[in-house]
Formats: sequence, structure tokens, C-alpha cells
Amino acid sequence: METKKNLLVFVSVALLVTWLAAWVAPRAEEERERIEVKPVLLVVDVQNIWMPLMAEEDRMSAPEKINESIAMFREFGYPVIRVYHTDPKRGPEPDTQPFEFPDSIAVTKDDPKVIKNHSSAFVKTDLDEILREGGHNAVFLCGLSATGCVLATYFGASEREYMAFMVEGALLSGNASHTKTVEDICYSVSLEELRDLLEDPFL
Repeated sequence: METKKNLLVFVSVALLVTWLAAWVAPRAEEERERIEVKPVLLVVDVQNIWMPLMAEEDRMSAPEKINESIAMFREFGYPVIRVYHTDPKRGPEPDTQPFEFPDSIAVTKDDPKVIKNHSSAFVKTDLDEILREGGHNAVFLCGLSATGCVLATYFGASEREYMAFMVEGALLSGNASHTKTVEDICYSVSLEELRDLLEDPFL
């Protein structure tokens, strides 16, 4: 009899705990403060001079994904920033054909433009100022080289306390397997995940 009584108490307590967990958990989730993501897309160094140096596999697939990313940011009203690389001594000279993006890349002259002389687009440029003035807290990166300037800019964003993400399939490097490695070791999002986030920009 005592055993049965103890069993009934145990079952009652277990049911109560289960009920409380079912009731409390959703409310805790509701009460948790959500972080609003204010994103910007950086299209890095997709310039005529560098494109032939990229792996053919990347050159065949990445431009389409870059354009899809650009279109998505425009659809949801978020900015696209063009990033260009030049060396003061070796070029390419700004406003020349080698310096420019291919016509197939869907940037426009109205997109903010950052010109850099270092691997990271944050070093000795006004990129950080542009982002902070716009209230942006998340940087999404596409372009080239995945193992060079894009990666350096990704780490530069993280060091400045931005949320940083690579866009899967929208990166290029001289070796396609290295591109994939960069996507694997960094926080990366697919185009589907990117759309979900832009539609509901809260974490």
C-alpha cells in the first residue's frame, strides 16, 4: 500500500513538472529579448583584373549567387556596398577597365563604394563609419578572394563587433577547394537562410 502511495506521489510530481515545463518554456522564449539584425552586403573585389585568376569552378557558379544576393538585399531594402582593391604603386588604376566590376555583376553606381589598399576593407577606409552611421550591425560577404581580402574583411568585421557571415556559393578563390574550406570554417549562410533572415531580421 505504501509503495502504491509513493508511486502515485511520484507520478503526480512528474506530471506537474511536465506541465510547468510546457507552460514556462514558451513564455521564457517569448520574453527573451530578440536582437534585430541590420544587415549590409559587401561585394568584395569582383574586378576584371582579378576574375581570370580565380578557379574556373568558382567563376562558373559564384557570379550568379552574387547577383542573387544583391537582388535579395535590394528586394528587402538593405544596402549593397561595392568594395574595390588597388595598390598605389601596382594598380589597377581607379576608373580603368581592369579596376571595374564586370558588367555581369549587378551593382550600380548608386551603391556606396569603398576603395581599399589593404586586404581588409576596414583598414584605412571609411567602411566602419559608413556602417555605423547607417546603424548596421551585420555584414554579409561575397566576392573574392575567399582566402584573402574577403576573409580579412570578415575578421575585420568581427574584430569591430559586427556579426559577420559568408554567403555560401558566392565566394571565389584561386582554388575551389579552398573556397569551400573558408565557407566551412566561417559562419556561412545559404541563399535560402539569407532570405529567411532578411524576411524576419531578428535573432
